Amino acid sequence: MDINPLSRGHALVIPKYHGAKLGDIPDDHLSEILPVVKKLAVATEAIDFNVLQNNGSIAHQQVHHVHFHMIPKPSIEEGLGISWPAQATDMDKLKALFEHLKSKM
Repeated sequence: MDINPLSRGHALVIPKYHGAKLGDIPDDHLSEILPVVKKLAVATEAIDFNVLQNNGSIAHQQVHHVHFHMIPKPSIEEGLGISWPAQATDMDKLKALFEHLKSKM
């Protein structure tokens, strides 16, 4: 459970393998994370919820060990509040970026 919860049922799922950021954790240590998050959401009876994982200080990571939050969102006031400062998109540049990233995977 999160010791500073945003809502009732706010819980953490922490891989046993230590890594500061997601890229530091081997894939085989990540395979059980989302099933556990799903079980927590079902157990809390959350209808609406957020799954959050931050990487790096400017991305709001305060504990430098990978962990995932399951945050129930029972109302507008409770749970995770975010803004989404969307940017205008040049579709040609977006397609080029997609191809570039795909080639690196």
